[in-house]
Amino acid sequence: MSPDKLIHMANQIAAFFRSKPHAEGVAGVADHINKFWEPRMRAQLFELVDGGNTGFDSLVIEARPNMTPVTVAAPSSP
Repeated sequence: MSPDKLIHMANQIAAFFRSKPHAEGVAGVADHINKFWEPRMRAQLFELVDGGNTGFDSLVIEARPNMTPVTVAAPSSP
């Protein structure tokens, strides 16, 4: 997925949770991404956030430590 699309999607989730109290919003972003994003999307999100990409809403950045780590297996060879 393109980085811009992934950032946009994460920021939309953050915008939804922005109306909640701050701690609840941070937890809500992490919970939503943990439950509904496939491992490859989360892995890409982690790479972008951990790499210092500045396009993310602050709630996404703050939620990052509460997101479940993933290991994306390399494709098996024939």
